[in-house]
Amino acid sequence: KECTEDEVSEVLKLNDDPRVHGVHLRLPPASLTSRVLNALKPEKDVDGISDLNMGRLVRGDLSKGFVPPRASAVMDLLEKHDTPLEGKTVLLIGGEGPFGVALQCLMERSGLVALKNQWSSKSLQSQVCACDSTYFTYFLCINPSVNHLLPVCLTGGCQHVALLLVLCSRWLQAQQYQPWHLQCLKLQPLTPVPSDIEISRAQTPKPVDQLAEEIGLLPEELEAYGRSKAKVRLSLLDRLHKQPDGKYVLVAGITPTPLGEGKSTVTIGLVQALSAHLKLNSFACLRQPSQGPTFGVKGGAAGGGYAQVIPMEEFNLHLTGDIHAITAANNLVAAAIDARMLHEATQSDKALFNRLVPSVNGVRRFSPIQISRLHRLGINKIDPASLTPQDVSTFVRLDLDPSKITWQRVVDTNDRFLRKITVGQASTEKGQMRETGFDIAVASEIMAILALADSLEDMRTRLARMVVGTSRSGQPVTAEDLGVSGALVVLMKDAIKPTLMQTLEGTPVFVHAGPFANIAHGNSSVLADKLALKLVGRDGFVVTEAGFGADIGMEKFFNIKCRTSGLRPDVVVLVATVRALKMHGGGSNVSAGAPLPREYIDENLSLVAGGCQSNLRKQIQIAHLFGVPVVVALNVFKTDTQAEIELVCQMAKESGASDAVPCHHWAQGGRGSLDLARAVNEAASRPSNFQFLYNIEMPIVEKIRTIATKVYGADDIELSPEAVAKIDYYNQQGYGSLPICMAKTHLSLSHMPDKKGVPTGFVLPIRDVRASIGAGFIYPLVGTMSTMPGLPTRPCFYDIDLDPVTEEITGLF
Repeated sequence: KECTEDEVSEVLKLNDDPRVHGVHLRLPPASLTSRVLNALKPEKDVDGISDLNMGRLVRGDLSKGFVPPRASAVMDLLEKHDTPLEGKTVLLIGGEGPFGVALQCLMERSGLVALKNQWSSKSLQSQVCACDSTYFTYFLCINPSVNHLLPVCLTGGCQHVALLLVLCSRWLQAQQYQPWHLQCLKLQPLTPVPSDIEISRAQTPKPVDQLAEEIGLLPEELEAYGRSKAKVRLSLLDRLHKQPDGKYVLVAGITPTPLGEGKSTVTIGLVQALSAHLKLNSFACLRQPSQGPTFGVKGGAAGGGYAQVIPMEEFNLHLTGDIHAITAANNLVAAAIDARMLHEATQSDKALFNRLVPSVNGVRRFSPIQISRLHRLGINKIDPASLTPQDVSTFVRLDLDPSKITWQRVVDTNDRFLRKITVGQASTEKGQMRETGFDIAVASEIMAILALADSLEDMRTRLARMVVGTSRSGQPVTAEDLGVSGALVVLMKDAIKPTLMQTLEGTPVFVHAGPFANIAHGNSSVLADKLALKLVGRDGFVVTEAGFGADIGMEKFFNIKCRTSGLRPDVVVLVATVRALKMHGGGSNVSAGAPLPREYIDENLSLVAGGCQSNLRKQIQIAHLFGVPVVVALNVFKTDTQAEIELVCQMAKESGASDAVPCHHWAQGGRGSLDLARAVNEAASRPSNFQFLYNIEMPIVEKIRTIATKVYGADDIELSPEAVAKIDYYNQQGYGSLPICMAKTHLSLSHMPDKKGVPTGFVLPIRDVRASIGAGFIYPLVGTMSTMPGLPTRPCFYDIDLDPVTEEITGLF
């Protein structure tokens, strides 16, 4: 009773400790002030005395929150009495405060008439005098039929047992898989369809904590970033590790035009149809968009029309800062490289050692990461004084070859003038000049690692083994050698958690990672998919998207992402458009920002048939190489005619698709993708015979050749002398068993962007071969791949602005 409100509030920090599942406040009634009760989280209020829990009890809602365990125990004892309770009168002596209110509510709900008296009532002296004064509270049930008093007593020991039992029961129940209670948002599509941002702003998203509760997430598994988005903690995987996975659906596409064919829009329309209309649990897993294309030429990536993620401006701008974390981590590595080279070039071994292992209070110690480096070097010593001069030299000298540094800086803006730069020009850098460059942030190997890691520990291991360059003796130098890997995982500790958002119809979406689809694998994260597969349950669906055409994004999804994650897809949804099929059937070139030629606007069945016979048929065959059924989703545009739509669907089925359906999600939302949802549900019910395209132990050259001939249709491959030398080096370093991540144009099945349809009779040139050892793949370069886009003459940022009064963003699309 001597505790102050401040002292009690300090204890209530236990609210935020996920290891604490309940808080029992053993305080006198006078100390249970509003400030104390309102500071206690209702889900941890095992006494059931907080305002919210008491309100639920008075209202009769016993499905949530806690009921005071003493009150529950009293009711259990009363119900065990031989005489039925209904119609009896109960006299409550004392029992003031929340406990008395709770007991009275429970009694009246059981059909009892509850009367209350104060302890000081003189009229009750004769009734209570026979009771043992050691009991905390007396409850007397008057039984008129036998005309006597039945004492029902609850001791302190009983209270603690009851409290513990309630807490354990509630905690165990919460740890189980929770069925969904998804409340979908209603859509009222308008004609003509407004702009994406107008549609997004017209729909009010559910609070993210409400969405999380609807899909079975616990409050402690959520880290809110504002009202409409939140990070989801990876502890969910431990809680639901025994829960069967749902069905796994990949959305890929035919070889696209430069305008894109709407894979993200199809993905969102499909999950809206599955969840909001077919009432099947479903989750979309999308990549996070880069600021570069958003302000450049492509625009946002939240979907479009009535099939998009909301709020779309938050989706497209910053989100929860993952790309910024990657930028910071990547550039920390770059800074560490140049600083280490400078210090090695200007200091003796002894001076380097004294600075790398400084004496603190007269004691010199290695840090854990330095001990790890010593062990890798074969120096099994932990006392700095025990190192020989040769040990010291080996330890302090990374001896990076400036001409063989592979690590570049990154920025999340399309800035073509950073593609090649010279660093070290200031006089303070003592002549340590070298050429380097910038990539766009999403091209960083750290982004690829984020997308492939399956735990914080796995990410730590991958970050440590990233190769940043080669020493003059030909040995790979890693982030662990630089001593920076621990700092990297600190910068990335929040980025590893997927971000929860929702579609226009209130169905859940995970937005996580956004690796480049040419030099990296171009898929959202393994962790987002794994979390979603547990949440949807056995009969639910997780729909994830692969970048670019099926020959790039889908092939990498299967051979890299599925190999890393252990997940196996059930269905491939192959997105096609009439305009892309016309291009592959012989139509003229399409350019972003330029008006479409007439053949893309007017009906032209011969061009459509040509595209179906070539590119569409080939992409279906590629999916069949992996043993996965294909459903073709024709993303319908307003210029498409009924004859063109029917022709595509017919020819797709003739080419081996399980089904082919037109989709109108852009104009109608989930209702416009109902046929697709039914087709996917049907295809997923059939057995899948998934298989990898190649054995991981095949030689690097043979893995490259297999992809080139079986997927792209090349006659063979041609390796440059540089590529041959790199392959030999990677084999010597033990990297030969890594999967292959081909870096080639997305605008053609071949390496020639202008070759549409299905090119044949070509040899695929491999000009160079590089490695992302941390991410875990070898990437051959086919042609010249730009990792830093440039801005067009008229970028998207011309239309983007902010209303200073309402703070509403305009111009995003």
